[in-house]
Amino acid sequence: MITIPMRILLVEDNKTDVELITYHIEKIVEAPEIKTVTNIDDYNRVLMNFVPDVVISDYNLPTCTGLDVLEHTRAIEETIPFIFLTGAIDDEELAANTILSGASGFILKKHMDQLAEKLRPLLKKIVFNMGEREEVREKVRRNKIVVNQIYNYLDKINMDNNEQRENIEKIKNNMKQIDLEEDDE
Repeated sequence: MITIPMRILLVEDNKTDVELITYHIEKIVEAPEIKTVTNIDDYNRVLMNFVPDVVISDYNLPTCTGLDVLEHTRAIEETIPFIFLTGAIDDEELAANTILSGASGFILKKHMDQLAEKLRPLLKKIVFNMGEREEVREKVRRNKIVVNQIYNYLDKINMDNNEQRENIEKIKNNMKQIDLEEDDE
């Protein structure tokens, strides 16, 4: 059992698959924090306030492909591990392309009954790489959230004044939290 809390962003549009995946993750990880989205717009919104330790994505989604999600993830943060869990990868060429595109691994949905066994070594590798740097990882995570919020604010600069003020307050509060935590050290 992985005892380090993990933040997992699950990109999956099938509710039954979400329940099965969550069930198997909870067999591997003692305290997972799982956020689920079904499309790229929700994915972008969640990434504003949630920096995952790993992204697990289906390949075929209603509004995009898993490769689109992977490319978007790499544009935001190159180091976030990305695992495909899909029924779409039927041939070796497509599987190889996902790995060449930067995926950390892939698991076929036809192996859903063995998901915990197939996912365990991938998640253990991720935990091994993050375990020694927990404190630094948390600071980086908080900073990324603040930066994402700033970018989001800048993207919405043409909104009405009330919304601008609310966004500025959220950003200021987050920056104050980071400053206070740094002062405590």
